[in-house]
Amino acid sequence: MYIMAKKEGLSVEEGSKMAPEKFYIKIAADGPYLLYGNPPIDQEIILPNEEGSAWVYQKGKHFETNENPVYLCRCGFSKHKPFCDGAHKHADWDSTETASHRPLLENAEVIEGPTMVLADNESYCAFARFCDAYGRIWNLVERAESEKERELVRREAGHCPAGRLVVWDKETETIYEPPFEPSIGIIEDPGIKVSGPIWVKGGIRIEGADGKSYEIRNRVTLCRCGQSSNKPFCDGTHASMRFCDDIPLEMRNL
Repeated sequence: MYIMAKKEGLSVEEGSKMAPEKFYIKIAADGPYLLYGNPPIDQEIILPNEEGSAWVYQKGKHFETNENPVYLCRCGFSKHKPFCDGAHKHADWDSTETASHRPLLENAEVIEGPTMVLADNESYCAFARFCDAYGRIWNLVERAESEKERELVRREAGHCPAGRLVVWDKETETIYEPPFEPSIGIIEDPGIKVSGPIWVKGGIRIEGADGKSYEIRNRVTLCRCGQSSNKPFCDGTHASMRFCDDIPLEMRNL
């Protein structure tokens, strides 16, 4: 099952809704993300459960901004993260947008259980690891029948910041999406000692450098290490390269 809604010529993922028009992100060619509308920007710190698995987000530092637009770093070299300081002009990075404009879940793997269906597009994995909390979600959905089991599936899918995991009820075909207001999260992952992507919540439109908008989704993660192979979206590379806000790029792999 996958349905793509249309709104004013823009594609909106089923189960999501578009934020008010004042909120949007424009990707500058060879430059930063231009964030319009002044949505709140906060650190989102991944914290573990008693077994050490990713379980909750805790609000960290709030970033106060008055500019419109706000310039957010996407090259990974800024010394004023999450904001741009112009470092991209001299940095050795590839700003090319390589992600498809096709619906994220159009070619997703579909896993059907007795009461729920899970769709998964691994290319958009942000390596937040909530999907492994109490049994891997791909196994959980195949046996979920009780409300407790169903809620765990909804929880693990809903905590995926990238929205690579989407779950719906088989009988009603109702898609479960967390109720997000337009906002920006700067993910920090102390469990693996890395800084994660920019978490775009609440259906904020993202416009590429070519002027074409990507599919509008309730939850999206944008690369901020500068090394994703699926730009502008995060593909988890920040974890393998040990990207960290306070560690210079040239020292991260030492």
